[in-house]
Amino acid sequence: MTEPVVTTLDAGVLTLTLNRPDKRNALDAATLDGLAEGLARAELERGVRVVAIRGAGKDFCAGADLDELLASADHTTEENERAALGLGELFLALRRLPKPSVAVVQGRALAGGAGLATACDLVIASASSQFGYPEINRGFVPAMVMTMLRRSVGEKRAFELVATGRQVDATEAMALGLVSRVVPDDQLAAESNALMSTLATRSATAFALTKQLFVELDDRSFDEGIFLGARVNALSRNTDDFRKAIAGFLNK
Repeated sequence: MTEPVVTTLDAGVLTLTLNRPDKRNALDAATLDGLAEGLARAELERGVRVVAIRGAGKDFCAGADLDELLASADHTTEENERAALGLGELFLALRRLPKPSVAVVQGRALAGGAGLATACDLVIASASSQFGYPEINRGFVPAMVMTMLRRSVGEKRAFELVATGRQVDATEAMALGLVSRVVPDDQLAAESNALMSTLATRSATAFALTKQLFVELDDRSFDEGIFLGARVNALSRNTDDFRKAIAGFLNK
């Protein structure tokens, strides 16, 4: 049986490839389990410096597996909430991961697939890729992706996307704030590999502190954010990575 998520580690980059191209890499229970296992490995293994999430075939991810979604109509509310939290826990794991995560998007990233991409720290997308939240067209609610979407694009734009269910191309997605970088289709592999190679050479402690600060700023006032920033600044000055990097720069 084909693994729903193929995991490889090369030069510090742990790549998790959604491997259901015949289903447009739809997220079924086995795929969610594979992603969760990969992220747990990324957090614990020191040799992992960067996490990349990709999709096999033409599309990144079309969202939830529709066969499983239809079957869930006969489940209890409690059962469906537990199932939904499987995806939610992935989003939380990506946010808490003390290492950078990069979504490499080609083709379509829809519904939960768009959520999975935007849950990553960076999104690099091919020029022909498309993003969308079509749940409303299926009588469904984009509930699990709403948190990332509102934070990424703002309230008015987020509501327009979920209310219409329309798809946006990569250029508009970047203008909205869903995408970090857009590259020509034939350069996606080279550009994403170069980006992750660069990230893998950066200080692991600096990345960990940077992500911690990003997360903790969510519920802080402006004043609290400044004071928290000063604390993280001070902590970063006491790390070995900081000392080596500054000394190396001064000795050039």
